[in-house]
Parts: sequence; C-alpha cells; structure tokens
Amino acid sequence: MALKKLKPTTPGQRHKIASTFEEITVSKPEKSLVFGVRKSGGRNNQGKMTMRYIGGGHKRLYRVIDFFRDKDDIPAVVKTIEYDPNRSARIALVCYADGEKRYIVSPNGLKVGQTIMSGKGVAPEIGNTLFLSEIPFGTMIHNIELRPGEGAKLVRSAGTYAQLMSRDGKYAIIKMPSGETRMILQTCRATVGVVSNTEHNLEVSGKAGRSRWLGRRPRVRGVVMNPVDHPMGGGEGRASGGHPRTRKGIPAKGYKTRAPKKISNKFIVERRKKK
Repeated sequence: MALKKLKPTTPGQRHKIASTFEEITVSKPEKSLVFGVRKSGGRNNQGKMTMRYIGGGHKRLYRVIDFFRDKDDIPAVVKTIEYDPNRSARIALVCYADGEKRYIVSPNGLKVGQTIMSGKGVAPEIGNTLFLSEIPFGTMIHNIELRPGEGAKLVRSAGTYAQLMSRDGKYAIIKMPSGETRMILQTCRATVGVVSNTEHNLEVSGKAGRSRWLGRRPRVRGVVMNPVDHPMGGGEGRASGGHPRTRKGIPAKGYKTRAPKKISNKFIVERRKKK
C-alpha cells in the first residue's frame, strides 16, 4: 500500500494525496458474488428525507463479503486482491478446495497464491481465522465476532486492529482500536492480522467533487441557519452560535449519550480514552 502526491496541474490536484492501488491485481469483480445496490438518497419508504446530506454518487456493485469464515478445516487459496467501493479496506477473493469462491476482508500482507484456513487448531498466521481461546496473547486481530456465530462485527475498516491482552474465565480481554478494553466470549472468532490499506487515513480528496462521487452532499453548519432551524442559528452578523448543540438541542461536545444501564456495560473493562 502506497500513496502518491500529484503535480498541481489543476486546483483539485494541488492537495490531492491518493492511493497508488499497486496491490490490486484485477479490475473486475467475481460475477457470482456481486449484485446491484439501489440508493435511497436519504429517503424512507414514504419518500420523506430522514437523513440529510445524502444523494448522488457513483453507481456501485455490492461485493458479498464472508464475515463468518465458517468453512472449517478446508484450505483456501487467495486468487486476487481487489478494490471494494463499499468499504475502506481491500478485499481478497479466495477459492476453497471444494471449489467455492468467497470474498474476505484482506489483511495487510496477504499475497496472491497464499493458503488460508479457519477453524480449531489452525496456526495463528495472517489471514487465518481462529477462536479467541486459541489466539496467542499480544496478537493483532481484526474481524472480531461480538457473539458466537454472528459473524464479524468489530474492527473491519482500513488499517485497524485490536489486540488480545489476556483471558479471564470464559472471556477474552481485548483492547479495541478506540483504546477501550472489553470482554468477549472465547468461543467467538477473529482473524489474525491488521486490516489492509493502512494508509487510508492519510489520503486527501483534493476537491469537493470527490465527496459527491461518494454520495455525500454539502453539509450546512448550524451557525449559518436561522433560529427556527437550529439552536445555534440566528444572531447579528457572524455570531458564534453559543454552546455546541445538535439540531435537536443535545450538547455536541463531551456530553455522554450512552445509556447508563446498558446491558453491555458489564463487558467493558476500561472505557476509551478522552481526546
């Protein structure tokens, strides 16, 4: 994974920092694992706008990703590393020994021709999926299940990883990318390695048009609205807007919105660090 800075031949190119895509091996996806996506434009089934600043964007095909990795003890060979417009990470097409093809979220360092496995007693190598009870302490992991058999829910975006710290009874203690330490059942699965496209956070779009290609419309600040539209609106001239609030009046910075009696609180060993 590498980045390129372009010559300032146009205003949009001047600050643009983009991926070289050198790890991508093919440009067209596997036909049997894609389907079309219809965009909502932020509207619900009644046609009413329920999410603002959504609309437009380039047409996409959705790649069906295997977040379960439940084909145990069957070796799979990595056929391609591909770009996925629906996520920040790269994806890999793997072909199992029985002929089935699946897409997985590609970890950093996965190569074409490499063999990966999942299941009990598998070696803790990059791309392999194991139960948390079998992963060595200190291992960097991603694609972590929150409940057994539910499929990976945590640590799936580009460049992220969690770390297995210790075990306590039937739980594994995992340090999340946010800095939060939490308990997850040892019967849950996780994949070894760091998610690919590690320099994604260093990319710079260079122009507003690239946000439009991603389906993001211009976002209007609350302070430039009228008092009827936003708690921070109104005032003479360029007024600051007072205390930061959401459109519904909830404090926007530092205010805890997590339910104090949420059931999953008991699984959190240490809260994430404040900025």
